Amino acid sequence: MTQAIGSEAYEGGFASPVFDAQSVFRSLMEAMARPGSIWPVTVRAGAPDPLGPTMAALLLTLCDADTPVWLDAAASSEKAVAAWLGFHTGAPVVDEASEAAFAVVVDGLAIGAVERFAQGTQDYPDRSTTLLVQVESLTDGRPLTLEGPGIRTRASIAPRGLPDRMADIWAGNNALFPRGVDMVLAAPDAVAALARTTRIDRGGN
Repeated sequence: MTQAIGSEAYEGGFASPVFDAQSVFRSLMEAMARPGSIWPVTVRAGAPDPLGPTMAALLLTLCDADTPVWLDAAASSEKAVAAWLGFHTGAPVVDEASEAAFAVVVDGLAIGAVERFAQGTQDYPDRSTTLLVQVESLTDGRPLTLEGPGIRTRASIAPRGLPDRMADIWAGNNALFPRGVDMVLAAPDAVAALARTTRIDRGGN
């Protein structure tokens, strides 16, 4: 575990904050509107390890002082991550997953059940956690066949860095609708999304 916080906690960020955030936000909105589609993120954003450039760009775009953030074990073990997040966005880091607006998961293989995160309520389903999950790739992992709103018939992505039982995990999330979490997958140069309404075909998973 890294104990000291060095200059990496205060470096990085966007070169052009307004324009870079707009670019990332457009890609994210397209990904959310069309689950399973892959959208490039060309903006480079530096951050301490283990945050990759796309994860860093998402955090800089989405987070502010009113968005509590939860860090998984891999991210929270590096103290510079929380310091970087606070310095660049003002977002507070919380210990309880259920209190987070955004959850940073850099070790997707250890994601586990999503019920520990805020699920929203029947009246306010938007009061849920959005999971930002870092993956190694969106094209050369275990294929996932997706169905649901925003998908014309079916879509397929192949994220590398998610559990083999991802289809079962996501089926549990589907069962909570209209409550439940949404997930953004952050590859090194692109994003894709799984909305809570997106179903993963478990026939081949």
